[in-house]
Amino acid sequence: MSRQGSTRRASTEIGASLYELATGAVRRLPRDMSLTSAATLATLESTGPRRITDLALIAGVTQPAMTVLVRVMEESGLVERTGDAADKRVTLVRLTEAGASYVQGRRQAGVHEFVRLVDELTDDEVKALAAALPALQHLSALDRQDREGPQQ
Repeated sequence: MSRQGSTRRASTEIGASLYELATGAVRRLPRDMSLTSAATLATLESTGPRRITDLALIAGVTQPAMTVLVRVMEESGLVERTGDAADKRVTLVRLTEAGASYVQGRRQAGVHEFVRLVDELTDDEVKALAAALPALQHLSALDRQDREGPQQ
């Protein structure tokens, strides 16, 4: 098999393993809100205020669906709508302190679960994961860039 073929097969195996890990991680998260809502809050935390149209595009939902979702999160005190200083016609959705606290708590719960699992690995497996962290962090940055698109 050519180097290119073996590299492609390795990429496929790695991709499948990371997908299984990610879907397993999602199943471990608190189920107190939809994944779309939680992902939207996380997007706002990482990118700052965004237009509803941008949030809909990032989440892969329609603008009317995102409008409803934002309204529900606004009623819950997790987000607020603010004007855009650069364009008075634009309304931005911004994370509130309660929303930021929610995102941080959800992230901490996920970290806690992974720490518990990592503690079950052998020392050599932990070292292998530590060595892979730069590549995993780069992969995470590429994923975030792909999902969030250009910032306004």
